[in-house]
Amino acid sequence: MGLYIEARVRADLETIWERTQEPDRHQRWDLRFTEIAHLPRAEGEPQHFRYATRVLPFLVVAGTGVSAGERHRADGDRVSSLRFASPHPLSLLAEGSGYWRYVPTPNGVRFLTGYDYRPRWGRLGRAADRLVFRPLMGWATAWSFDRLRLWCERGITPERSRNRWLLELTARLLLVAVPFAAASLPLGHVSLAAVPLTVLGLAAAVLVPPSSRTPAARRCLRTAPARSREPRLLATLEQP
Repeated sequence: MGLYIEARVRADLETIWERTQEPDRHQRWDLRFTEIAHLPRAEGEPQHFRYATRVLPFLVVAGTGVSAGERHRADGDRVSSLRFASPHPLSLLAEGSGYWRYVPTPNGVRFLTGYDYRPRWGRLGRAADRLVFRPLMGWATAWSFDRLRLWCERGITPERSRNRWLLELTARLLLVAVPFAAASLPLGHVSLAAVPLTVLGLAAAVLVPPSSRTPAARRCLRTAPARSREPRLLATLEQP
């Protein structure tokens, strides 16, 4: 798989399963989606769904997918696999597949994902994906997983954790912007302390760790273990 994200969540398996499998709850913590809705299905069929992401205030990119899960496995793990596609011409992501794996441990659950996709727009799309979109997707997935962890472990709702993250981000930007603005005044009014304060502000903004109650992508594992593999369930799903 192209992207791998893993979070250690100190919560019971059933809570994590419900907050990741139920669309109304999933869309609350996952930054990658604005809306997720299950489509009608017959008994025994995989679950089809529709998803949408608001890229800009006036632009919503939508797609469809199909998923299936295994709640009762001999090894105690749970697995959910999916395939997805977007016909929207402005969606860089054309189609892809992935899985979620839930691995119980003595201290909670290893909640992990592996997924990959095919970008559109030819050579330009592949370059944009490699340089911008794929790193952004990896960060957004990891940030969202930590946001879910805070919800399951501490009861901090996704809405509250988002607001705390925005406040913390604003504070970090001000650490740099205020002394930088002072240093940019006309030469005769520049404070001698403005330049070193700008450097110190930038160092603080980058190096000070995030609050323990604020989501942070850096808390998640981003490198797949050597023996990681796709679940066999994924091979049974057709592309939507």
